[in-house]
Amino acid sequence: MNWSNTFSPLSLSSSAPLPKLMLTHLESWAVISAVGDDKISYLQGQLTCDLVSLDKQQATFGAHCDAKGKVWSAFRAFYHRDGLAMFQPKSALEKELAELKKYAIFSKVTLEASQDIALGVIGEQASEFIAEFANPDQQVSAFEHGTAVKIDSQRWLLLVSGEFANSLVNDSQAELVSESIWTRLDIENAVPIVHEKQQNEHIPQALNLQALGGICFTKGCYTGQETVARAKYRGINKRALFSLAGNTLENIDNFCEQELERSVGENWRSAGTIMAGYQFNDGHAIALAVLPNNLEPDTQFRLKAQPETQWSIQPLPYSLDDE
Repeated sequence: MNWSNTFSPLSLSSSAPLPKLMLTHLESWAVISAVGDDKISYLQGQLTCDLVSLDKQQATFGAHCDAKGKVWSAFRAFYHRDGLAMFQPKSALEKELAELKKYAIFSKVTLEASQDIALGVIGEQASEFIAEFANPDQQVSAFEHGTAVKIDSQRWLLLVSGEFANSLVNDSQAELVSESIWTRLDIENAVPIVHEKQQNEHIPQALNLQALGGICFTKGCYTGQETVARAKYRGINKRALFSLAGNTLENIDNFCEQELERSVGENWRSAGTIMAGYQFNDGHAIALAVLPNNLEPDTQFRLKAQPETQWSIQPLPYSLDDE
């Protein structure tokens, strides 16, 4: 299949409404599939989330950490076909899969990259579109050609066979758009996007995973659990994921390489690196960044490469209280 000429960038201003129905190929995303009798018991000892209590009609956020509690991968997990799927950025997959498989030889579990196609259905008519082949009343709905996962009120993830994806794209009346709109909505929902460059940089709480239901503090031992528990009970975590809005003076090809500076009196100091960003066509932009969690809400920022820009912290769509 050649998807490259099918999906076009969606150029919108920061005040323009989204089209009512869009379809995108999530080509920079990938899925690790876990199958076998021990898939749940094995992953339960590796991941921050509770898979034992995960219903087949539910999805959960989670993270996979190293022994020091630093995150290899942040993902959505859900049942798919005969196993469990972990949906995450493709650039993180190689290292994440190698680390996840380290001790799998002792369990009846096979871990591999899924060959299914990831599509995103977006817009106020997304659930109506999904209802043509899956159950929109379930968060996770299995159907003949794959799995539909409700991401939020206007987004669904489809993990499907190549044949079904091809027919869906060719027959759909949805506007075919590039996946940058998916990134935009992840940013607006303050969902961490851990690419290869962010691997082993942060503990799960610095990515707000406790607020997204991605950490179970009662499930027992897993890799990195000691650090994650200390961050909760001893308050050792000093960072959080922030949503930012500002302006750009020119087009930015890769937000993940952009450094932020924050105002300190009359001076500017390094604040961190942007995790993900999205530009509108009117000069406005939004981004996610892991920053010190004791910043004042009115702290001002700028892009180091564009010092004339102005950025500020935006309210999160959820509480950072992990209780």
